[in-house]
Amino acid sequence: MVSTAAARTVIGIIGNVISFGLFMSPIPTFTQIVKRKAVEDFKPDPYLATILNCAMWVFYGMPFVHPDSILVVTINGIGFFIELAYVSIFFIYSPWIKRRKMLIVLLIESIFFATVVLITLLVFHTTISRSYFVGILCIIFNIGMYTSPLTVMRLVIKTKSVKYMPFTLSLANFCNGIVWAIYALLKFDPNVLIPNSLGALSGLIQLILYATYYRTTNWDNDDTSSTRRAEVQMSDV
Repeated sequence: MVSTAAARTVIGIIGNVISFGLFMSPIPTFTQIVKRKAVEDFKPDPYLATILNCAMWVFYGMPFVHPDSILVVTINGIGFFIELAYVSIFFIYSPWIKRRKMLIVLLIESIFFATVVLITLLVFHTTISRSYFVGILCIIFNIGMYTSPLTVMRLVIKTKSVKYMPFTLSLANFCNGIVWAIYALLKFDPNVLIPNSLGALSGLIQLILYATYYRTTNWDNDDTSSTRRAEVQMSDV
């Protein structure tokens, strides 16, 4: 009989692999940016948001905040540096006005994160209270990121076309949510369970939309601007 701890570790490793795939999914976008040496219509907002989200989850997984969460730390630590690389590419190929905005956002995020760390360590003195405080913030950020594809889903319903909603990314989002929800259930952790259950639901809705509108999609019609909008919104992991 496999122990709950062993099963949780296996599920967490699977979740790490799927999440890593999601973090790597915007690579085609950044390959295009590097080749053209310009960010064009792409926006750094999702990647700036993901940097803070990953930093918060890494902090949440620290032993003095929420013990026995090393697999949460590993994938979000990796994600943090991947997103930092994406933002760096944006910074290199953006005009100064966009660079300034990015620096301001990063400064605000750094101040916010430092404030959260100080409050957690100075005000809360047990792992239960620290987990509750940091976990609530992580839930808020994760829900925001999982609901980001809503704009693309609205576009799918409006146009009756799934051309700009990548199937593999929708499937990966669904699987990612399911795996991390199971991980959270094996050693009940509502802070991981709530956002990932919503993520699984979001991914399921995307898959249903894909099945519904696949036949009505005009795959020959090319709209570069719509493609760019979809890539930016769907790349938020």
